[in-house]
Amino acid sequence: MALKQQESSLKRWVAKILIVSMFLSMGVALIDVRISNASGAATDKVAFDIPPLTAEQKESLLPNVIVIATGGTLAGQAEDKTSFQNYRAGTYLMEDLVAQLPDKDKIADVATYQFGNKGSGGYLIKDLYDLSLAVDAALEIYDGAVVTTGTDTMEEISYFLDLTVRSEKPVVVTGAMRPWDVIGTDGPANLYNAIKLSGSGKTTSFGTVVMLNDVIHAAREVTKTNALRMDTFESPLLGPLGYVDEKVVRIYRAPARAFKAGTIGWKTPFDLKKITKDALPVVEIAYNYQEAGGGAIRGLVADGAKGIVTAGTGAGGISAKMSEARKEAIEKGVIFVSTTRTGSGNVYEGKPTKGIIAGDNLNAQHARMMLLLSLAFSNDYDTIRGWFQTVGTQDVALPKPILPKVTAS
Repeated sequence: MALKQQESSLKRWVAKILIVSMFLSMGVALIDVRISNASGAATDKVAFDIPPLTAEQKESLLPNVIVIATGGTLAGQAEDKTSFQNYRAGTYLMEDLVAQLPDKDKIADVATYQFGNKGSGGYLIKDLYDLSLAVDAALEIYDGAVVTTGTDTMEEISYFLDLTVRSEKPVVVTGAMRPWDVIGTDGPANLYNAIKLSGSGKTTSFGTVVMLNDVIHAAREVTKTNALRMDTFESPLLGPLGYVDEKVVRIYRAPARAFKAGTIGWKTPFDLKKITKDALPVVEIAYNYQEAGGGAIRGLVADGAKGIVTAGTGAGGISAKMSEARKEAIEKGVIFVSTTRTGSGNVYEGKPTKGIIAGDNLNAQHARMMLLLSLAFSNDYDTIRGWFQTVGTQDVALPKPILPKVTAS
């Protein structure tokens, strides 16, 4: 029996050596990411075949940017050259798309990593866990990263990355509203400008930003506002961070997080290397409307939801029936976050109510990501409430200047 176990172990090691040799022969480096539990004990390990820098890239004065592709419309193949809506998302490989970009060698040395190739809505939260770790692994080597995704859930994917990526290097999420191979496609321009933005370094310490249609947005604030138009992404209430206009990358404002650059306060509490995928809980959204029933909340709780975000009317209001169902769910330990369905505005905390947290100006889908990650790292209501008031709110807090005293003459 012992001999068989030794033979089996030897075969596994040989197989691993062959796999590593194969990747090395392809010019690919396997980067291991070790996952630990709360006590610090290693529990899991994932590997990403991030391409290493070539000798030419190391010697080049240009920034090294990696494009991490997940698919979406940008990589879509249309039914014909004028079919803006009839296409198959996530068809073309990013390596081939980057190769088609003109003059890219003038802005950056670009490498690609094909994480996946499908529509954004096809990814699970556990996939986003892997995507975040892949981005951090790539940023151990590269100066900046571009992540391409479908636009349908781009705001959720980008905010998940914003909350979990540990590197302060630039992370730019982009995509397209029209597939790559149709007339008037926005894909190549968005991809080119995202590479330019990432390579510029101007969003270092901003966290994850989203760039489409030449406009730069903070991942926390951006939302898709139109099903078809190319200017669909907007940042309600606060507006964009800046613009990419040909050779000019102009930043007009910075997220509050940028003022904590280089300090321990820049990082969020959500270090994915300290949890496994199984720690990611079920968190849902319940939408309020005239005389909304409580069945949605009760059903979500029955399905295992540990947290629920309510998209309320006005400043977060919900119906009497929903309120009763929420009260029952809180008694079972479910935590709620209040947001508004209006598309803009703040939900502030009034009289503190155990089990309910104000979502500030996070929309429902952003608040869901914030609550999901909070519950993955804590079950304590007060702790999670504190995270929403700091990490989730991102209020600007600058040190007070020391002014000279004015004395009467």
